[in-house]
Amino acid sequence: MTVWMLVLFTVVGNPAGLWGQMKAKAAMDRNQPLQVDSDRLDAYNAKRMVVFTGNVIAVQGARTIRADRLTIYYKEDSKKKTAGSAVSETDSGNIEKIEAKGNVSVIEGERIATGDDALFEQVAQKITLTGNVVLKEGENVIRGNKATVFLEEDRGVVEGGENKRVRATIFPSEKKQ
Repeated sequence: MTVWMLVLFTVVGNPAGLWGQMKAKAAMDRNQPLQVDSDRLDAYNAKRMVVFTGNVIAVQGARTIRADRLTIYYKEDSKKKTAGSAVSETDSGNIEKIEAKGNVSVIEGERIATGDDALFEQVAQKITLTGNVVLKEGENVIRGNKATVFLEEDRGVVEGGENKRVRATIFPSEKKQ
């Protein structure tokens, strides 16, 4: 299940029509290559990180992440990485975490999650969206200040902020005849 589906599932239970056909899957498939397009790439080999800025579009499998800035942090590896090899098919399994900043959207099919920032933690299998979070699937919408999804625990949490409560608008699904 994806971020917003897990959160919606956590909030409203299991409406049969909406969730019955969903199958669980990992948030970040370590076996899929990560392709990133941006206006600029800065590689910091000693820090094991690559920073993409300007109109960033990252695609891994069926998931697309858009942001103003995307920073990929790699686990320590015995091989030296160069700017040209920093994001390759073999390296996608070595990603420790990905930070997305500014106008973040995560899109997978008809599901869209947006926020000011996002943090994808590979080892913890946790995704955290912060700042003006909106989770959408079809007409269903959840708004909050922070959304955290614990992928291996199959649970999610949406939090409000100072003077802002969580708001969920969930439409009943039609039953198949």
